[in-house]
Amino acid sequence: MRRLGRDEQTVLEHAIQEAATLPLAFPSTARYSLLPGGKTALGSAEYQAAVEQVQVTGQAPDLGQWLVQSQQQQATGPLFVFSDFQKKSFSTRSIRELDTTRQTFLVPFAAQDAANAFVDSVWLDDAFVRHEVDLRLHIRLRNGGEQPATNCQVKLFVGRQQAAVLQVSVPAHQAVTSQVRVRLTNAVAQECRVEIEDFPVDFDNTYYFTLQPATQIAIVELAGEQQLARLYANEPLFSYRYAGTQTSDYQSLLNANLLVLREAPVVSAGLRENLRRAVQQGASLVIVPSAVGSSQESYNRLFRELGVGSVQWQPQAGSGPVLQEVAMPSAQNPFFRDVFTNANQRAGMPKAAPTLRWARSGTDVLRMRDGEAYLAGFPNGKGMVYVFAAPLNASYSDFAQHPLFVPVMYRLAMQSYQQEQQPAYRLNQQTITLRLPKQEQTSLADNVVYRLVKDSLTYIPVQRQQGSVLHLDVPPGLREPGLYALQRAGKTVATLAFNFDKRESDLRSYSATELRQLIGPNRPNIQVYEPGQGQTVAAHYKATRVGVPLWRYCLWGALICLLLEGVLLRWSRRATPAAAVAA
Repeated sequence: MRRLGRDEQTVLEHAIQEAATLPLAFPSTARYSLLPGGKTALGSAEYQAAVEQVQVTGQAPDLGQWLVQSQQQQATGPLFVFSDFQKKSFSTRSIRELDTTRQTFLVPFAAQDAANAFVDSVWLDDAFVRHEVDLRLHIRLRNGGEQPATNCQVKLFVGRQQAAVLQVSVPAHQAVTSQVRVRLTNAVAQECRVEIEDFPVDFDNTYYFTLQPATQIAIVELAGEQQLARLYANEPLFSYRYAGTQTSDYQSLLNANLLVLREAPVVSAGLRENLRRAVQQGASLVIVPSAVGSSQESYNRLFRELGVGSVQWQPQAGSGPVLQEVAMPSAQNPFFRDVFTNANQRAGMPKAAPTLRWARSGTDVLRMRDGEAYLAGFPNGKGMVYVFAAPLNASYSDFAQHPLFVPVMYRLAMQSYQQEQQPAYRLNQQTITLRLPKQEQTSLADNVVYRLVKDSLTYIPVQRQQGSVLHLDVPPGLREPGLYALQRAGKTVATLAFNFDKRESDLRSYSATELRQLIGPNRPNIQVYEPGQGQTVAAHYKATRVGVPLWRYCLWGALICLLLEGVLLRWSRRATPAAAVAA
């Protein structure tokens, strides 16, 4: 509603002026509620003062949600809705949710046709942001206006430096995607923004976001001997560590992203408990069964504690394991997204002799030719458990020597990574969720709370911490987009970017005629008042609903009647004595 209206006045200013005149249509004893905002039972002067203080905020719910909330007020007086009635936030459903007994007046304000280029979204090709590596950043611009946006200058800033400049034209109601190369010079989070030179609609000309370089994925191998060092240790993205199956360093297990329990001869009670805790907190656990028969009981206990149901051990033939071929993975499987460029359906697949079978799973990654699962995932708590159906040693599988082994194990590690925060948030989000860094995962028992700080503004959001996850309610006073520092005890823990909801940037709105068509003939309690027709909304309501005040005419008529009665009485007193003398 910051757009210019037909009279070169902003739509918001025009709506405020119209709303402020409403007390002229009602008695002096009337009381008013200004929504959304919770101000109720206001006198006329208080109401007009509150209307004059209305400001733009990025936290207001869309019009449809607000109408649902207004029904909960259980008020009996008429409801006036002053809005531009954007099509993204108002629909036939919004009309249906209106009270059928309450008089409702929709007052639409039309704005001038204009272009409005805004940032619809930004994203990277790689899910892992790395520093000192060229990153391809996609910037999608969308035009939410009725006119084409021609030769808009677009600037990308990473930190304090301008990283790219573009000139983009966007047709009306369409989107254009551009690509730029960026490089982060250090491993700390970078404050970024995209600026667009686009007038006259400029409230959404800056889009804020952050680029957080990914921390190393902590991988711990639990096995009788080390075998995965060459696989993971040479990749800078991974932090690999080997621990024996009898390890007592359980804290390293709780801090790991990926745990690989490979062919352990026995799984102790302490190890089972800490593996379960790590998975519950969000880690991924890969279980490779052992071929030793004496290990089956401890594995069965581990499966039960992890919720992996209906696991059965397969008897082996006396002549040794019989290897079967693994089926070609499906191209539609999300696990293998971007793994294969041109998959050859005739390419040789690994072979395995399954020692485990299970009835169901949450995710099937690889299957055997006969349809039985070879690698499957089971969700547990905040983490994931992956189970191989056969050991990786050469007697039971050649998977460890197959080219498919590396991408599968890399994908398992990458899927264990949990992003600490999103690049950007919306101002009208009620709650945001962050995963705290390891060094910040302390409780709130010390009464040191988190604050959102921007320049001289400080907000203390309602906050709840559950383990490593922090839930923050967006403070009501946080109205402006920008970059806010999340601080704890004066130390910046993270930088959060907030923007307007992009639905606000879509300028398509309903006209008065379109609103009447939406209402239809079956809603006589809903009326559309079109401003700018030579009289204010208050005057229109007063003329059609209150009528012309006749009490003044009634009073003058009564006074005239009294005057005539007095004249007649005086005349009759003079005439009565004369009649008596004549007699």
